[in-house]
Amino acid sequence: MHMQQEAEQPTAQNEGPGTKLKRGLTTRHIRFMALGSAIGTGLFYGSADAIKMAGPSVLLAYLVGGIIAFIIMRALGEMSVHNPQSGSFARYAQDYLGPMAGYITGWTYCFEILIVAIADVTAFGIYMGVWFPDVPQWTWVLSVVLIIGAINLVSVKVFGELEFWFSFFKVLTIIIMIVAGFGIIFWGIGNGGQATGIHNLWSNGGFFSQGIMGTVLSLQLVMFAYGGIEIIGITAGEAENPKQSIPKAINSVPLRILVFYVGTLFVIMSIFPWNQVGTQGSPFVLTFQHMGITAAAAILNFVVITASLSAINSDVFGVGRMLHGMAEQGQAPKMFSKVSRLGTPWVTVLVMMAALLVAVYLNYIMPSNVFLVIASLATFATVWVWIMILFSQIGFRRKLSKQQVKELEFPLRGGVYTSVFGIIFLVFIIGLIGYFPDTRVSLYVGMVWVVALLVGYAFKRRNDRKNEALTLNDKA
Repeated sequence: MHMQQEAEQPTAQNEGPGTKLKRGLTTRHIRFMALGSAIGTGLFYGSADAIKMAGPSVLLAYLVGGIIAFIIMRALGEMSVHNPQSGSFARYAQDYLGPMAGYITGWTYCFEILIVAIADVTAFGIYMGVWFPDVPQWTWVLSVVLIIGAINLVSVKVFGELEFWFSFFKVLTIIIMIVAGFGIIFWGIGNGGQATGIHNLWSNGGFFSQGIMGTVLSLQLVMFAYGGIEIIGITAGEAENPKQSIPKAINSVPLRILVFYVGTLFVIMSIFPWNQVGTQGSPFVLTFQHMGITAAAAILNFVVITASLSAINSDVFGVGRMLHGMAEQGQAPKMFSKVSRLGTPWVTVLVMMAALLVAVYLNYIMPSNVFLVIASLATFATVWVWIMILFSQIGFRRKLSKQQVKELEFPLRGGVYTSVFGIIFLVFIIGLIGYFPDTRVSLYVGMVWVVALLVGYAFKRRNDRKNEALTLNDKA
């Protein structure tokens, strides 16, 4: 079968008005959407807390986190290429683990991304505060909610194109920053000819300055940074050629994410003593302000603003498509399946915008404490969704014969054993969230959320049975 290298024209379009999404996302769009979602607030703002916890050895934590993230992406990719679905991993959980698993996974993903979006819009408000310190933080948060909502109401092709350019600009600038950083480290460019070297990686208490436990404990913040990679699975329902574009996107993203995370933090901690990296703003901006490169700091602030816009854009897209898929499966209110004439699930976008107004309120009442609280809560929800993805892959494999496994077009290497390894690691991360008094509350909230979903599912099943009984009586 002949495949175009990167088809820019739609090769398929779902038929029927009213509830069908349109296929308009190319490999280029999907690749940069995953980057846009994963390289955002966690890197530009949250990395400061991870550095504080682990010191220079946080580089190892990001490396380990990247490997686990790749396992999750490949497990999801295996199922997405075999059976592309809108709201994919909730559908896979339903098909391979049962309706209750699909219900919990879908709603927890929506909860996760809403929390991540609140973190992202909060970060946007913080970055704008660097330039406009006299303007209340909540004003910026409200503005960005309205702008991103409008973008998500246009056609998916326009959305994909905007997201591509948001992410492309961010990625290009990070590369320039890494190159400039190496110029400072090795040749002293921009530092009066004084090369900083990389001694800061071990001269302030050693590479493992906070001990091995500091590195291990930082993993929960590191995994928050990788949250969002699963959006690749969400795009399956609108990918022009999912069997071509999803493998390409998945295989290209992990190396890039590792280069950006490990490369940028290597530069930051080489130039700037790790124990002086604060949490009042982005470590990127602080690093270059410290070096006296004021123009670079202003440019970087613009980049992190673009990065947060890109991440929020992906967040709203992800929730909209997940709720649309769940509505089609009967796991969410039917109104969420409504689609505009442009092929976008407009009801879900409006609901997401309304929910994000919570972020406006939180930034109004407690602007200084919002980020850490919601980051730990998002980590629990993210890890829960990832665990369900890996369990779904195990359930998927169990339904296949040995011959069918051999014929998989994009298999997860190591199959079930790799997924089991990933699950054990992620359960350990949940344990870490419970270990810290500061983040333990998010574990409790997460558990209450799961219990609430179980109760909600029980009511839903009872209503379904009542409706079935009424239907049978009417027929009789």
